[in-house]
Amino acid sequence: MAPVQVHRRLIVYVQGYDPRGLHEYYPMFRREWRRTCELYGLTGTIGRPQDDPRHFTTSWDIATNGDGWQVETRYLFLRWEDIIRRDFARPVWWKILHMYLNMGALLANGVAFRILRAHWRFGCFLLYPFVLMTLFLLLGSIFGALCITLVAVLGAPALVAKIVGVVTGLGAFASMLWLTEPQTYLLYLCDDGVSTYQFAHRQRPDWEARMEIFAGEVADAVRASKADEVVIVGHSSGSFLAVDVLDRALARDPQLGKHGPRVRLLTVGANLPIVGFHAPAQWFRDRLARLAVAPDIDWVDYQSRHDIMNFWPFDPIAGHGIALEADERRNPHVVAISFRDLWIPGDFGRRRWRFFKAHFQFLLANERLGAAYDYYLICCGPLDLLSRALKPLEAIAAMAPKTGLDRAASTAG
Repeated sequence: MAPVQVHRRLIVYVQGYDPRGLHEYYPMFRREWRRTCELYGLTGTIGRPQDDPRHFTTSWDIATNGDGWQVETRYLFLRWEDIIRRDFARPVWWKILHMYLNMGALLANGVAFRILRAHWRFGCFLLYPFVLMTLFLLLGSIFGALCITLVAVLGAPALVAKIVGVVTGLGAFASMLWLTEPQTYLLYLCDDGVSTYQFAHRQRPDWEARMEIFAGEVADAVRASKADEVVIVGHSSGSFLAVDVLDRALARDPQLGKHGPRVRLLTVGANLPIVGFHAPAQWFRDRLARLAVAPDIDWVDYQSRHDIMNFWPFDPIAGHGIALEADERRNPHVVAISFRDLWIPGDFGRRRWRFFKAHFQFLLANERLGAAYDYYLICCGPLDLLSRALKPLEAIAAMAPKTGLDRAASTAG
């Protein structure tokens, strides 16, 4: 029988920069939770989403049953896809122009080089939109120039040839851009990069106003909750927003975590330096420093070398130049995981290069038994987050009687 440490849990999920929002996220969560139950031989029920549009939240309840345990989870989804969709509605020319301006600023102020030194693969990913957009523009220009030459050879006036060439070149560029967007996410990354830069420089009052609302929701939810554990989750860009929201909540209620439920911060696939490496982002580094020494908050940061869109290996505190005494610092607990432990064997080499899907693996169900990291057991299992992170073999063995993981635990050891 698994050692039951949690009977009731509150998960607060801080949405990252993803315009899909609840419409796609809830069906994904329900599907992946069911897959986890099937994998581990669990049963349970998951409720329908309940909206609170005044506070920009949606919640649903999950009851998960295992061998001698039951956990009731409330999942609180903090939503701001309306703001993200307004960003996405900006004209394409604006996105492209500001992507180049943003990249120029990152190179001029040294942030791009700091990122490359901290994690060269993420640095390459940072340059990816700039390189690919430039390639598309060059290919469109070449195609347009060829058309000018062809039309001129056919005897058309020079002005006509130039007009046809420009139109054809722009059409070729636009076609490459739109047809490849589902695979390249190029326009999405333009919006993402520019908006994150604006946030780091405190040029997004709409973001900050929403995060302040979320901070109030977190403080109120923790005070009202009868849960044993509250976990605030941030994935990808949601990681730096979760840091922001939790620090704002602590400013509202310094007793947060001291009385009532244990409060934990969980960052997965995090990319904190894309905000924290900017010189004007001292406000964010101050948030990191406060959470690093917060006496009543536990912070776990899961990283994977198989995800080029997170920073691995990276110390979120020392990596930002924040100097703390060893006996003063409590957070975060940095835990490295391997996607080899999560995926069925056979096609690992191919899957790890599907960057965007691999980055989302932190929020998907595992395909193999015996991994210490499992998002749906973190949300709905009987062990608290800190136990899972700091005692991974015990976390694996805790599921062994029901699923036969004894051998997996001994192998992992």
